[in-house]
Amino acid sequence: MIPIGPDVVLSVFLLFCRIGGCLMLVPGFSSPRVPAQIRLFVAIAITLALTPLLLPNVINTVSSSQPDSLLLSIVAETLTGIFIGLLGRIFFLALQFMATAVASFVGYSGFPETAIEEAEPSPALASLITLTATVLFFVTDLHWEVLRGLVRSYAVIPVNEPIANDLGLSRLADATSDAFVLALQISSPFIVYAFAIHMAFGIVNKLTPQIPVYFISLPFVIFGGLILMTFVIGDFLLLFLDGVSGWLMRG
Repeated sequence: MIPIGPDVVLSVFLLFCRIGGCLMLVPGFSSPRVPAQIRLFVAIAITLALTPLLLPNVINTVSSSQPDSLLLSIVAETLTGIFIGLLGRIFFLALQFMATAVASFVGYSGFPETAIEEAEPSPALASLITLTATVLFFVTDLHWEVLRGLVRSYAVIPVNEPIANDLGLSRLADATSDAFVLALQISSPFIVYAFAIHMAFGIVNKLTPQIPVYFISLPFVIFGGLILMTFVIGDFLLLFLDGVSGWLMRG
């Protein structure tokens, strides 16, 4: 039983700052479709669940700190949590970007509609891909890896020690590079398909300029994109989850 005192309360609040900051951006929890009260209660519940494990890392710092340094610690912990959440969020932002491009490649862009996972409008196909990836993120228990990474972060970035600029920038650059390379790899079949079919219809347009090739080609582009999506969507999502899982395991 942990005796509750001012130092314990402040320590729990510092833990909440990092955990809550991470949940502000981590996929799934940060969705605008999740009410703010639910996100707050989830952050509080996770903080209380991890307190017995993380309290020794924080309470000594709190007990020896002055009020002004505690205020700086609160800001630093919140920014650290936001940074950790942003690293994971980058992969889903890259997926959303490439899913929007894929929808355009196969003729499903149309008019942007209200997205389920994001606040910004996006094509229905991109919204479906992003939502499915988010659901699989939780089904495959990768959200537990995020929490495990939060616990390990206290060994790498202790309380009262802000993120070093070189470490933060290198981690951000590496995560951005890995995310967009992964997104480009999994969407490569659609890039090849779009290049081939548009080149073919471009040649047809040059040979027969009197025919409105755009209107004739659109049904074939959409149908071919649907067939291609049927064959590759499973591997598309599995490769994405494997990439995210590998990045989370490496920390």
